[in-house]
Amino acid sequence: MDVDLRDLELLDTVSDAGSLTAAAEVLYVSQPALSQRLTRMEDRLGVQLFDRQGRRLVPNAAGRRMLLAARQVFAELDAATRDLREMRDGRSRRVRLAVQCSTTFQWLPPVIRGFRERCPDSEVRIESLPGDALITALLEDRLDVALITKPDPQMDRVDLLRLFEDEMVAVVPAAHPWAALPYLTARDFDDAHLVLYDLYDQSRIPATPLPIPHGARPGRITTMPVITDLVIEMVAGGQGASVLPGWVAAPYVASHGLALVRIGAEAMSRTWYCATRPGARPALVQALVEELTERLGKPVAVSP
Repeated sequence: MDVDLRDLELLDTVSDAGSLTAAAEVLYVSQPALSQRLTRMEDRLGVQLFDRQGRRLVPNAAGRRMLLAARQVFAELDAATRDLREMRDGRSRRVRLAVQCSTTFQWLPPVIRGFRERCPDSEVRIESLPGDALITALLEDRLDVALITKPDPQMDRVDLLRLFEDEMVAVVPAAHPWAALPYLTARDFDDAHLVLYDLYDQSRIPATPLPIPHGARPGRITTMPVITDLVIEMVAGGQGASVLPGWVAAPYVASHGLALVRIGAEAMSRTWYCATRPGARPALVQALVEELTERLGKPVAVSP
């Protein structure tokens, strides 16, 4: 392994502090020693991690990628430490929930209120995990409940309850030619510029299939972080079309002058499931599952 926790701590601190001198003060080491550690890490990785802008050290593309990994590692270690404290003190009264591919959570406050009415003095902890890691996290007991929609090779290893269907729609400015069509075909997407969440980055392994009709050949795809506001602003600014769940895009139609267009003569939809580890559910997990299924849909047991 080319990096360790001390390397990640150095990367995070230098990024926040903006200079080796300031970072050295935070870490209680000398500036020359810190400079040597950074140089050794960059040598092992074979790439520079910072660019100098005036007097500041600023993470470059490689540095930003490593910084993202570092902060995910620190967040997971913090969560594990909290969990162990709760286990030690006999007060583990929380359920860990994660949601795949969504940045819109209007539905969440009523679910949490209902859960707390069922289970006073308990809490729902929202975990931030990559969308393609949720089932693994469930099986490794790093998560208790997951809301998932993307197919996963391990789906047959967890218990699934069908929650609801949502329709994927094209999102374009109201004056866009697509807005006048009753629905889009694969040919309409040929040569189009699409702005999509980065979970659709086709360089990822395995790649998530694009949310467009089979046979469509878009001209260009720009992927962005899973931040709906950012994607919407790009579309509203004429920088491309997007494909989003209808319930995610609908709140932006009036405020941003957008149109939502059906994809295909029959709606392009996806199914959401509530996933838990196999077997009897602990009481708190069962209470959250019941609240989710009552609020989000009528559950139907799914056979793997």
